[in-house]
Amino acid sequence: MTSKVFPALLLLGFLIVVIASFQSSPLQSIGLSALPGPRHQPDNTKDSTPEMNLKRYWMVLLKKGPNRQHSKADAAKIQAAHMANLERIAETGKLTLAGPFGDSGALRGILILDSQDSMEVASLVKADSAVVTGRLTFEIKPWWTEKNCLFN
Repeated sequence: MTSKVFPALLLLGFLIVVIASFQSSPLQSIGLSALPGPRHQPDNTKDSTPEMNLKRYWMVLLKKGPNRQHSKADAAKIQAAHMANLERIAETGKLTLAGPFGDSGALRGILILDSQDSMEVASLVKADSAVVTGRLTFEIKPWWTEKNCLFN
């Protein structure tokens, strides 16, 4: 697991920069232009489509929940159960990356899960103590990346 810490921290830093600089203008060309290999030219021919080997993951954005008025002792118990849940998900092989953000903003952390469908991801996250108690809420987004770019 320690061999994945450095790449995971790099990805987390990249995601923080992307989220912090996000604007609502469309960025459709940036994603494809960043990928290695042939570039897509909009000439409506099938031969110009870049060959990509993409894999879908599920990005879970953990956000501050409505119920954060717990005592320190209760918050510590909720956090311990939260970490135990993440370890349980990791043992299934579905947790690819997890970590908190380094500020006290509305976004508290991120999970990237490897699963076939969002319903399974939702059921795994809904069982988390921090979500059950209302300390955290979550949003699930499908996320595509080149196979084996960082994760196996």
